Amino acid sequence: MAKNTLKIKLIRSTIGEKPKTVGAVRSLGLRKINQVTERPDTPDVRGLVAEVAHLVEVERS
Repeated sequence: MAKNTLKIKLIRSTIGEKPKTVGAVRSLGLRKINQVTERPDTPDVRGLVAEVAHLVEVERS
């Protein structure tokens, strides 16, 4: 049985954001705009996504 994953895409720049927000984006594995990363659907990852919801686009797979 495969675990659920989240496809997370950075759609806005982190320029001008607080260091905490930039750190959350980096910890998700995102560096460049339009970069997509796949992460497991866990409460930890959901929390990071919630912090940077205004910068990312999330697709459940």
